[in-house]
Amino acid sequence: MARPPFSTAPTSPATAVPPSGVQRPGMPVPGPRPVGTREPGERRTLVVGRGISVQGTVQDAERLVVEGTVEASMIHATELSIAPGGVFKGEVEVEDAEIAGTIDGTLTARSALIVRASGKVMGKARCRRLQVEDGGQLNGQMEMLTDGARTEPSRVAPEPAA
Repeated sequence: MARPPFSTAPTSPATAVPPSGVQRPGMPVPGPRPVGTREPGERRTLVVGRGISVQGTVQDAERLVVEGTVEASMIHATELSIAPGGVFKGEVEVEDAEIAGTIDGTLTARSALIVRASGKVMGKARCRRLQVEDGGQLNGQMEMLTDGARTEPSRVAPEPAA
C-alpha cells in the first residue's frame, strides 16, 4: 500500500471549509468537537441491534435501545426502548420506558411506561403513569408509584396454582 489508510495531516480549524465548499466572511468555521462534549439535547445512546446479544453491565448510557438481547443485573438510564423482537432480561431503572418487545425481570419507570401492542412485560413493573395498547401484555406484579406513601403491588395476572 503506497499511503496510510487514514490521513495523518493535521487540519487547522482556521483553514477548514464547510461541506458546501463556500466560506463566507464572518461565518463560524467548523472544527473538531472537543472530546467529551456533546451537542445540546444529544443523549448518550446505546443501540443493541438485531441479532446481537449483550451480557453484563451498561454504564453511562442515557438512552438504551434494545433490538437484540440484553441481559444485565442493573441498568440506570433516562430512556429504555425495546423494539419488536428485542428482549431485555434483568433489572432496569429509567425515567421513561417504551416496550414493543419483551422485558423479563424488574422494570422501574419513574415517569411513564408504555407497552405497545407487541410488547410483553413479565416479572415486576413499577411506574408513575401506565399506557397499554390493545394487545400489550403485563404478566406478574404491577406497582403504581405515587408521590405519597408506597402502595402494595397489585397482581396483574393470576399465577399458576401450585
